[in-house]
Amino acid sequence: MTLKAAGSGAVARRGGGGPVRVMLVDDSAVIRGLLKRILDGEEGIVVEASAGNGKRAIEALDRFDVEVVILDIEMPEMDGMTALPLLLEKKPGLRVIMASTLTAKNAAISLKAIANGASEYIPKPSSTGALATGGDFQHELVTKIRALGQAARREARAPALRRPGIKPAAAAPKGLYGDAKVALRKGLAEVPKVLAIGSSTGGPQALFNMFELLGNRLTAPILITQHMPPTFTTILAQRLQKVSGLQASEAVDGEIIVGNRIYVAPGDFHMIARRGGGAPVIKIDSGPPENYCRPAVDPMLRSLAAVYGGKLMVVILTGMGTDGTKGAREVVAAHGSVIAQDEPTSVVWGMPGSVATNGLCSAVLPLSGIAPYVLRKFGAPTA
Repeated sequence: MTLKAAGSGAVARRGGGGPVRVMLVDDSAVIRGLLKRILDGEEGIVVEASAGNGKRAIEALDRFDVEVVILDIEMPEMDGMTALPLLLEKKPGLRVIMASTLTAKNAAISLKAIANGASEYIPKPSSTGALATGGDFQHELVTKIRALGQAARREARAPALRRPGIKPAAAAPKGLYGDAKVALRKGLAEVPKVLAIGSSTGGPQALFNMFELLGNRLTAPILITQHMPPTFTTILAQRLQKVSGLQASEAVDGEIIVGNRIYVAPGDFHMIARRGGGAPVIKIDSGPPENYCRPAVDPMLRSLAAVYGGKLMVVILTGMGTDGTKGAREVVAAHGSVIAQDEPTSVVWGMPGSVATNGLCSAVLPLSGIAPYVLRKFGAPTA
């Protein structure tokens, strides 16, 4: 096991301040070295330790106070899926990012890992050369580490507020989540006819939890943009179908938007709505990324607002950044409504926090409260 000689004790003595402390876990010393080189060049991040398999990573927690772990899936002696629950048991509050090459098998394993407590995933480029020069990969890696490190420190300050289903963000103690105010708008004047959901970091688990509560009781069309690469969105749709009992699939260009269906934006494409001859249809768009993302939430919301107006309800779930805010403004201007997940139950309160603090929401709710709220507003049975 390769361990960084400096840092852990000194950082810990600063009471959780300083750079985000990371451990790299991968059976390839070359990959670990490349990742370390990337992260060493970033302000606010320090690689405290690295390990060649899950067993050594667990042992490293005895010596190093890390906050975020980059965890490979396939490793000798102890693989990532075996190590994940042991790491989380040994250090509650640890944030784990699953790292794997982009295959259907690894996508399915990564989403299973998220259901079992991992915070995020990141698809590794297929070659070391692409990893060393991949600007998009490096940006995504660094952004996720920073966001999850901040979330870990927030939880350390107030661990009770991370239990799902408790106080909404507006009721949180002053100063704990900043001084931003959440001013709520009036809800829809009419019963909505379509539901749109945007999510990113922490989104898959939030979606699974939400659809377990929704089940198949919502008969309106449901359109979802989750920041995900290709292959992952295919597996996400399959899991949502299993959880909800509704037909769910990646959206197909030109298909008509109908009820009792879940449409998932396919990886690397925006999903937008257009007026068809008789009914709205889906268009799959390969236009430029927005907010560094494709698919992005903003183009979906803009198009749905133009097509459905006041009959549109939007849910913004956990995620980093501000994707969805510009689109939500157009939804509100078209007399639709927006609700957001609250900060205590979000992995990262970036996207939902942005729409909430910009005065665009008619409700800011804990994750467990979103499905009942949606069902009531759509006039669907709640039990």
